[in-house]
Amino acid sequence: MTSISNPISFNEHMWVMEMRRSLNEEPEEDNEVPVNIFNVPKALMTNKPDCYVPQEVALGPLHRLRPELYEMERYKLAAAKRAQNNLPQVNFESFVDQLNRHETRIRACYHRFLRCNGETLAWLMAIDACFLLDFLQVYAVKSGRAITKASSKMMTHLVDYAGTKSAHNVILRDMVMLENQIPLFVLRKLLEFQFSALDEADDMLLLMLVGFGEDLCPFPMTYSSDQIHVEEQAHLLDFLYHLIVPPRLKEASEVEVEVEVVIEVEYEDDEPNENKERSSPESNYVQQLFSMIWDMLSALAQSPMRLLKLPLFSNPVKFILKLPWENISNLPGFSMFYQNKNPENGNSNSNSNSDSNSNITKSPLMEEIAIPSVSELCNSGLRFLPTNGGISSIAFDPKTATLYLPTVSLDVNTEVTLRNLVAYESSNASGPLIITRYTELMNGIIDTEEDAKILRERGIILNRLKSDEEVANLWNGMSKTVRLTKVPFLDKVIEDVNKYHSGIWKVKAGKFMKRYVFGSWQLLVFLATIFILLLMMLQAFCSVYSCPRMFRTSQDQ
Repeated sequence: MTSISNPISFNEHMWVMEMRRSLNEEPEEDNEVPVNIFNVPKALMTNKPDCYVPQEVALGPLHRLRPELYEMERYKLAAAKRAQNNLPQVNFESFVDQLNRHETRIRACYHRFLRCNGETLAWLMAIDACFLLDFLQVYAVKSGRAITKASSKMMTHLVDYAGTKSAHNVILRDMVMLENQIPLFVLRKLLEFQFSALDEADDMLLLMLVGFGEDLCPFPMTYSSDQIHVEEQAHLLDFLYHLIVPPRLKEASEVEVEVEVVIEVEYEDDEPNENKERSSPESNYVQQLFSMIWDMLSALAQSPMRLLKLPLFSNPVKFILKLPWENISNLPGFSMFYQNKNPENGNSNSNSNSDSNSNITKSPLMEEIAIPSVSELCNSGLRFLPTNGGISSIAFDPKTATLYLPTVSLDVNTEVTLRNLVAYESSNASGPLIITRYTELMNGIIDTEEDAKILRERGIILNRLKSDEEVANLWNGMSKTVRLTKVPFLDKVIEDVNKYHSGIWKVKAGKFMKRYVFGSWQLLVFLATIFILLLMMLQAFCSVYSCPRMFRTSQDQ
């Protein structure tokens, strides 16, 4: 993955000159431009790099030096020539000169330092902008408002008005990759040269962006074009992100998080006392199991069992049962009797003490959230219904046991789109990671091909892939997250679903068997051994003191 940031090609003299020139420049408003084009976090890049590294065309300076992408340079040049022919009474170099005057603003958009001079950067942006507009013109043609009459013959095998050619989809995927973005204001500048008024240029760009969003957005678009302001969009991926997560949803989630933080801080001092009064399930595990055995033995009325109950309910045995099992169970050798009783909660319990001071930012400790799969939820009586809204429409109705999920369309471009949206959200968003949390939810409820099939049959998943197995693999592969997050309205849905599922009697019985039988075989073997020893002691006692005579005596009395 060779890129322009390769340290081997670092030019120290150019770097010093660039630093000196930047410091000597007068402060401009462009310096206030926030960074919005980031490097993909390593935790995500290592999982599936092909989803983050362009495969066909390099846009912007970050991947322009990769040899395998050089072939597309001639297509870019053809698009630049077409743009030059469409500029009325304006030289193409005038557009480049204007971009050169915005060099500081362009550099400010990138998180990575760009090791190329201002003129090179301006030409690079101008040519890439021409290629992008030539490609996005597909969506203007569909609406009957094309900038030019037709695409060049050289671009016919790349640009597909029906969107069915493989090369068309490959370029679409490259266009949404986080490291392959260019600032959107560069496209606006180019359209300003082609139209007489700025409003006309913005209308045309908005038309292209809306068509681009409809093609790649996996959710139904509920965001009207009147609410979209082109000048506020940083780049294509940022535009797509705000289609899925409108500002109002982001602000509402941040407000809910702030309210929860205030509540948790207010009651933080009361938690230690509650923890002292509330004994953990593991500490009372042995005591609970013995209590069950006592209740069973107490219900027996046969004479042989009465004699067996005499030593079991003697003072020494009662003393043993009253021992502090909470402390004894933590000693070496004793913990082996219950360490496997509840595997799914083992990791979270081991970290409970260390995380007691971080309740404000409390988040799931595992990459996959704790929620039953679709098949398990269906077996417990829960229903799934689709909604026409976006992520904000996710809800759970406990009265009807219905989980509402938005309709999501999955095709060959969806995985790359979602992964780069997650990467962009993780790098840019300071508040709740809403798309990330949604992918974690889908990853949690979809485990197998059967789960994907159920959601497809319910109309929640519109599968345009080859099989349900590919759908399951898509969601299961998106388990890596950069940082833990807390999205209140989604966390509330997950909590309510888990509460409903845990309250079903079949689920309770299954957990009981798993906890007390299948997960505690060491303890059961230990108790069986003790029971056999007691029977042997009883047999030895009866061989010496004649138990039948004692039975008759007790019966006569």
